Amino acid sequence: MGLKDIKNNLLNKAEPQPELAKPTDLSTMEDEFQQITSKLEQERKSREGVGRFMKHPLKVLTERPENILIVCVPLGFLLFIVGSVYMIQTYGMDVLFKSTSIDDFAVFAVLICIVPVAILDLKEHMRVTNLENALPNFFRDLAGMNDSGMTLPTAVHLVAGAEYGTLTPHIRKLDNEMSWGVNFVEALFRFGEGLGTRLADRSVDLIAKASKAGGDVSEVLRAAAKDTFEVVNLQTERSNNMLIYVIIVLVAFAVFLFVIAILVSSFLSTMATAGATATASGAKGFGGIIDIFVYKRLFSHAAMLQGFFSGMVAGQMGEGRFIAGLKYSALMLIIAWATFRFFI
Repeated sequence: MGLKDIKNNLLNKAEPQPELAKPTDLSTMEDEFQQITSKLEQERKSREGVGRFMKHPLKVLTERPENILIVCVPLGFLLFIVGSVYMIQTYGMDVLFKSTSIDDFAVFAVLICIVPVAILDLKEHMRVTNLENALPNFFRDLAGMNDSGMTLPTAVHLVAGAEYGTLTPHIRKLDNEMSWGVNFVEALFRFGEGLGTRLADRSVDLIAKASKAGGDVSEVLRAAAKDTFEVVNLQTERSNNMLIYVIIVLVAFAVFLFVIAILVSSFLSTMATAGATATASGAKGFGGIIDIFVYKRLFSHAAMLQGFFSGMVAGQMGEGRFIAGLKYSALMLIIAWATFRFFI
């Protein structure tokens, strides 16, 4: 053995050799990693799609008006199918042609679908309207206090003590976040996300970008207040101007029902009596017996269809959203159904 080999052996003995991981340790680490990955994947699934719905069903159904259709459409469809099958089994296939029971189940099924949507949409519209009406005053007061020499956290804290209707809880949350050390821009973005309206997002984006650019925050707040005030005024003016057209749609539906009532009670009754008399006497060419039930059913279908679609037209004209017209659709559908079932 040479000197070089002896030297290498001494060096190898002097340096500590790194301990290799045992197979059991590697297996344990892999299991822990898989468990962590699985938990993260489950948490991700619980925040979106079906997982989120199963975890927070009520919140998902009510956060947007149209989400309630997830439950309402199957319920309405089930009511119509079960009711139709029951009536056919009880009275036979003649119930489809000699009774309005199937029509009644169809009307109730449609109402089950649209009434909850209309209620939630009306509630959401009122919430958004109240929030947007209070935004200009909030921005204006904040700008005024900032002009007087107060810092933004102090100004927000003082404003949070005032009353701004449905906007007040959001302002107090903004105050709490800034008191915990969150910077103004980040807290403002969270404030806009909490409001959840397009006008709020627009105003928050304007203020945040101007603040990052180093502009005068008071001037930016005052500009945002002016902008939101003008937008709210334009929306109010549009709603007032289009109200007359909504009334025209409702009146047209009422006139339609009135004309049908007169037609059925006077003209068709007279024609049916004359046709029956002529048929009994053997006269020909008059047109035979008139089945008033068929005409009533046909007119009831026409009235209910007109009421349903006229309501959506009224919503589109009055508020710029056809879903906003579902409340009119539900009202006119109930009026048309009750008119033909109890009065005509």
